[in-house]
Amino acid sequence: MTTMTQTSARFREFKMPDVGEGLTEAEILKWFVQPGDTVADGQVVCEVETAKAAVELPIPFDGVVHELRFPEGTTVDVGQVIISVDVAPGSDEEAPVPAPVQEPVEAAAPAPADEPKGRTPVLVGYGVAESSTKRRPRKGSAAPEAAVVAAAVQAELNGHGAPAPAPEAPVGRPLAKPPVRKLAKDLGIDLATVVPTGKDGIITREDVHAAAAPAASAPAQAPVAEPATASAPETPATAGSARETRIPVKGVRKAIAQAMVGSAFTAPHVTEFVTVDVTRTMKLVAELKEDKDMAGVRVNPLLIIAKALLVAIKRNPEVNAAWDEANQEIVQKHYVNLGIAAATPRGLIVPNIKDAHDRTLPQLAAALGELVATARDGKTSPAAMAGGTVTITNVGVFGVDTGTPILNPGESAILAVGAIKLQPWVHKGKVKPRQVTTLALSFDHRLVDGELGSKVLADVAAILEQPKRLITWA
Repeated sequence: MTTMTQTSARFREFKMPDVGEGLTEAEILKWFVQPGDTVADGQVVCEVETAKAAVELPIPFDGVVHELRFPEGTTVDVGQVIISVDVAPGSDEEAPVPAPVQEPVEAAAPAPADEPKGRTPVLVGYGVAESSTKRRPRKGSAAPEAAVVAAAVQAELNGHGAPAPAPEAPVGRPLAKPPVRKLAKDLGIDLATVVPTGKDGIITREDVHAAAAPAASAPAQAPVAEPATASAPETPATAGSARETRIPVKGVRKAIAQAMVGSAFTAPHVTEFVTVDVTRTMKLVAELKEDKDMAGVRVNPLLIIAKALLVAIKRNPEVNAAWDEANQEIVQKHYVNLGIAAATPRGLIVPNIKDAHDRTLPQLAAALGELVATARDGKTSPAAMAGGTVTITNVGVFGVDTGTPILNPGESAILAVGAIKLQPWVHKGKVKPRQVTTLALSFDHRLVDGELGSKVLADVAAILEQPKRLITWA
């Protein structure tokens, strides 16, 4: 879904779209463009994180970036403007400013008496006011008034004898031409901290170089240095004191917390355990790695475990269901969307393989490999995490024996797989070293009673102990 508005014939605004399934907000993770950059229709301008995934947003028109409305790390509601673009760059900004015309001041503050109170704060230091609908106004009463305000600001700065952060005057937003803006960006200078000396309060190249010089030489001015140093520690992950760190709960982590609390206190969980000898499964994995039919796909124990669970569901289809609280119905699923819990830098996500029950072993292996790679790259889409029916979580990769997993909301069962370890095991009447693991199956006791849950877990264990049952049971 693409969302944009057109504020004038020249400027267009791009709003935060609903990137999937009725989401109401998203966090801006990274901007790929800055004010003054040229963008083309379809170019990705930022990456956002919803409650489900990280998504790249393309812009639907050409032009020059005029304003970024929010900095990285800000959570924005769907429908809010996040970026404005000049779709007709150079029409008036590159031309010399006539002496009597107060165009830049007029464009920045068409209504200095009323507008600042309701205006969204500008986060990059320049741009057109949201309510501005024209870029080349005629001479009017606002121009002399704006000039007086600019003069008063300059006098205030001169009185202190040092540059200061942008004043909270009605002018509000620093004015500069695109080449000057680009220079400021290249030098790392915030235009809001630059004192304009150009005509009508326009920031010149010399102003930017003057602002860059003291920053590079010596931190002699405490009033200027203080805001700069205060902005860095405001990263959410570093908030707090020296003895503790406070991290805002948002995005994927917030969604996980809400889903797990809802699941734990809505569905009555039951967890059963079984320890099984998987030595033959490990031998099968080694054989499949050499099989030409499996060339180009990743073969590991998880592949056989996933296939074993799919076979167990086929033998016990009642376990693949969902509880409809509104209608007080049990919804049996005649398909399996197999979820695979994946740990990512942004938190736990559970994408699923659609119609996993219809896939051959090579197809299942390819789907698993693609799912894991996409999740690790943070590119999993919201659609890939919707509609799961059962889930596997492989806690064994962290070296633990097993756990009591919480159901993914809307699903009936989740299988936890522990670490596969060489242990003493009674095999054919003798104690021998064997590859052993522990499985844990949690299920919704409203849908799955103890007998059904036990059958499913026992079938998975039997296949892993004797993998040839895949041929006869599948």
